[in-house]
Amino acid sequence: MTKSDPNRILRRLPLAVGGLGAVLLLINRLLTPELTESQARGDVVGVILSAVLILTGLIWQQVQPRSPDTVELIGESGFVLAADLPETVKTELAWASHLLLTNTVTRSLIVYYQGKVLLRRGILAAKAEVVPGPILKRVLATQKPIYLVALYVYPGRIEFDYLPENTQGVVCQPIGDQGVLILGANAPRSYTKQDEQWIAGIADKLAVTLQE
Repeated sequence: MTKSDPNRILRRLPLAVGGLGAVLLLINRLLTPELTESQARGDVVGVILSAVLILTGLIWQQVQPRSPDTVELIGESGFVLAADLPETVKTELAWASHLLLTNTVTRSLIVYYQGKVLLRRGILAAKAEVVPGPILKRVLATQKPIYLVALYVYPGRIEFDYLPENTQGVVCQPIGDQGVLILGANAPRSYTKQDEQWIAGIADKLAVTLQE
């Protein structure tokens, strides 16, 4: 289910007030049999104020960014760790995934390292196995992150069948040269540059832990 933009009323308020003011001024002028000087001056001020409000509303419609529409991801909430990991690694993975799920728009998270899924957390798809497709292979080969801002427009989205089927955005962040941190969001174009830096920092920390 898509959530509507919470700022839409605020952006439309100046337009509505300005338009209403202009209509009321027009009705008042038409119903006044004899126009006085004071009323004429009042009408001029009212027209100016209405015009300013309408102009402000139009500017807000263009300038103020809309919050991305969010959806409820299809899947079950879960937290799955590979059983053969040392306790220190499990603790590190649990800490890192918790930070990402609570401080970014991430709703589904997978740690894929040395050909194995070490962690799945958040909203999980039915498929647990990760089979690297062209996008994931490119991240592993180049060790450079890829951010798919609106997953539904990419033909390559079919390789992410291990994420909820209605995932809106995906970040593939390399973990050193042997793994990838895969993040799924419930809104398109929702990761900021700060989020990307935060994700890269956590991936670097995980790379050190996993190499040890």
